[in-house]
Amino acid sequence: MTALQTATPAIQLETEDRATFVMRVYQHVLAAVVAFVIFEVLLFQIGVAERLYDFFFASGGRWLLFLGAFMGGQWFVAQAANQLDNPPRQYAGLFGTSALYSLLFAPMIYQVYNVSDSKSTLAGAVAVTALGFGFLTVIAFVTRKDLSFLRPLVMWGFGAGLLLIVGALLFGWNLGVWFSVGMIAVSGAAILYQTQAIVRSYPANAHVAAAIQLFGSLMTMFWYVLRLFMQLSRD
Repeated sequence: MTALQTATPAIQLETEDRATFVMRVYQHVLAAVVAFVIFEVLLFQIGVAERLYDFFFASGGRWLLFLGAFMGGQWFVAQAANQLDNPPRQYAGLFGTSALYSLLFAPMIYQVYNVSDSKSTLAGAVAVTALGFGFLTVIAFVTRKDLSFLRPLVMWGFGAGLLLIVGALLFGWNLGVWFSVGMIAVSGAAILYQTQAIVRSYPANAHVAAAIQLFGSLMTMFWYVLRLFMQLSRD
């Protein structure tokens, strides 16, 4: 069993300590977002974003390899974040996650800015994602209903989405607007579930690991919101 499974969850703490834990989680989510923006700006300034776009968007097979490398990297940083007795490794996991997502988003954002020339698309996607994340967070904390039933739905939804993405890259399927809408809904369910789970399942010293989980769902929602906006702008 891992430290996350054996330690006392935050929900059993005193109210003040539990509130402190939640605040630290969201502070670290914000730190991950800021780091993502910084990494993204650097990728554009040094020309990496353009090279990633040219290399990976030129071939579906290359993009599939890129996704595989991203998922492998995510596994490694998740393992680092779960080292609760090793804060430096936890923070390496947090900012490593930000770096991985910045690499993943770089080709898409480059397309928005330099190919589609639709900067308002990015601004709109950021606004909608931020509002959606805030709204779902409030719902998760205000409702007294246990949302753990969402976990299998989220896992099934992301699994099915991944299979469709692989199929689209290999066989040229067109994953249209409704795919983006469906994945936004799955991402929203993940945020609802994880927002409650961080208090019900994570110990007080696992705020970095909890932040990585929430940040990942936030960025997944942002990915599909941005994808939806790009699709709508082309229609």
